[in-house]
Amino acid sequence: MHSTIFIQDLTIVLVVAGLVTILFRRLGQPVVLGYILAGFIIGPHSPPFSLIHDQEIIKTLAGLGIILLMFSLGLHFSLRKLKKVGATAFVAAILEILFMFWIGYELGHLFHFKEMDAIFLGAILSISSTTIIVKALHDLGKSNTPFAELIFGILIVEDILAIALLALLSGIALTGELKVGEVADTLIRLGIFLAVVLVMGLLTVPRLLNWVSRFNSREMTLITCLGLCFGVSWLATYLGYSDALGAFLIGAVIAESRQIHDIESLVEPVRDLFSAIFFVSVGLLIDPKLLIQYALPITVITLAVVVGKVATCSFGTYVAGHEPKTSFRVGMGLAQIGEFSFIIAGLGISLGVTSNFLYPIAVMVSVLTTLFTPYLIRGSDRMVDLFERISPKGFVATLELYPRWVHEIRLKEMKEAERKKILSDLWPIGINLALISAIFIVANFIAENGPEYWTARPDYLKDLNILCWFCAMLLSIPFLVVVFRKLKDMGGRLGERAFASHEMPPKRHALVRGLISNTVLMAGVLGVGLWMVILSATMYPQGLGLAFLLILLFMVALTFGRSFHRLYSKAEATLQETVGETRKEL
Repeated sequence: MHSTIFIQDLTIVLVVAGLVTILFRRLGQPVVLGYILAGFIIGPHSPPFSLIHDQEIIKTLAGLGIILLMFSLGLHFSLRKLKKVGATAFVAAILEILFMFWIGYELGHLFHFKEMDAIFLGAILSISSTTIIVKALHDLGKSNTPFAELIFGILIVEDILAIALLALLSGIALTGELKVGEVADTLIRLGIFLAVVLVMGLLTVPRLLNWVSRFNSREMTLITCLGLCFGVSWLATYLGYSDALGAFLIGAVIAESRQIHDIESLVEPVRDLFSAIFFVSVGLLIDPKLLIQYALPITVITLAVVVGKVATCSFGTYVAGHEPKTSFRVGMGLAQIGEFSFIIAGLGISLGVTSNFLYPIAVMVSVLTTLFTPYLIRGSDRMVDLFERISPKGFVATLELYPRWVHEIRLKEMKEAERKKILSDLWPIGINLALISAIFIVANFIAENGPEYWTARPDYLKDLNILCWFCAMLLSIPFLVVVFRKLKDMGGRLGERAFASHEMPPKRHALVRGLISNTVLMAGVLGVGLWMVILSATMYPQGLGLAFLLILLFMVALTFGRSFHRLYSKAEATLQETVGETRKEL
């Protein structure tokens, strides 16, 4: 009986999906939208009744679709390509996650969500859907374009960081505080897992496939590759990581083999079948009643996702050294959320720390942004052309100078002295940010546990969170002043290095130097600011109180900034002198 229901449900899914996608093909619309519409038609929320009897089976098959899509992405996206876009992917992914986390957290407060709901909403909005974007790019024939490779790299970095984010959220949900030790332990274990899979895979998998290819059997090759795919996916799941991450890793390893083109053609039909079922399962979640009940939050959050991700991913890609056209296309391709958002929302419910309405809101925002994704990717070229037509030519030309300079300023092209100067700025920035992080971690701990130790608190200091935040900010000012000055010095040095090998008029060179210096400074300040927001997310005040305290802190920094910097310079010189003497003694 159970097998009959399974065959019946699978038949309905494939027949309806086939009919709807044929219609969408004839209308020239993205196939992904057809699959989602098919899921809505046969789903439990469409009158008069659901055509699917066992949705759990469809969800299981949809999980296979995610694994095969990520495996196929790994086959197309070799380790060489990942290395090529690694720096860009890291910069853009970090900026996107930090900014969208903050946006989600603030939107939670705007709609008067509970504190934990706001934190989880921020996490839900921070991760884009690899599965949906990969499928949309493939259907639109843009998988092999340069901007698509950048998108794939950013998505992979996001998936890796999402694992650390899940560990962070679990710690906050269970204990009410950020446990840095647990997050660090998770990252170390994740790094070991990635290294072992890649090294062992590169040593064994190409040899295995060479041996299998001697039999000239397409069936044997396909079964071997799928066995590796699901084997590493199971291993990743068993160790507490994402099965999709495991599938991508082994796919990237197989991509280094000689048989890669034959393997891609063999896997493609299997991938298309199960990925179709995945998108149908997304359509099953569409509930019109929820759209009406939570219409305002869903609309505002959807707009925030689209605008926020386009802006942050475009800016991050541009800062990493890519031209404005490519950067904007990357941003347009990443403007949605998906399966990881479901996992995060489900985590909050399973731990009992979030409200029941958060999961359906995440689902509907994901569905709406998924509907927009193909149109955003398809319309990115027209948007770029429109931007170039309406923008002043001088402004566009100035924007294009920065990526040209980044290509010239590669560290390998610098003199040893220039490289040392830039590194001498980076180390103090990292050390001071670490000290600031430590201050806020202690402040968070005191805010959570302070009443046990500080019982004689004056009446006008009832809100211990705000007091701890203000004290942490006050203690961080000297370190922030140093970080700002180091960023300014580094931007100035990089600006001086700009187009050193090109002849240009002094005024134009001064313009370029100022643009690059200010871009480096603004990018650094934005990154530090977002990190400060994350560190103090559970403490800082709202509204006018926040504005007043920020102005007060800014006045303190402005008044004592030079004194702080002189004091730091003396301490740095003393430390260097001590280290030098210790080395001589050794």
